[in-house]
Amino acid sequence: MENSWPGRLRSVGRSGWAEAAMAGQGDPVQREIHQDWANREYIEVITSSIKKIADFLNSFDMSCRSRLATLNEKLTSLERRIEYIEARVTKGETLT
Repeated sequence: MENSWPGRLRSVGRSGWAEAAMAGQGDPVQREIHQDWANREYIEVITSSIKKIADFLNSFDMSCRSRLATLNEKLTSLERRIEYIEARVTKGETLT
């Protein structure tokens, strides 16, 4: 297995069939066909990985938005309480 990033993806993307077929072929046309299949599998692995990353990012975005909305509600509630307490202190009322 190659150590470079594309090499690792390429080796992961090839099926055993494609590797075996490419290893023993002498006909240039068949080699081209097998290389094309290997390239398509490689592209499929990359496409699948990109989709997984996009799904994760969308999920992360929704989670962050939800948590920020919850924090916003809590902050709004605290701000209202502070304004109420400040108004009572300004009027000289007791806070009991």
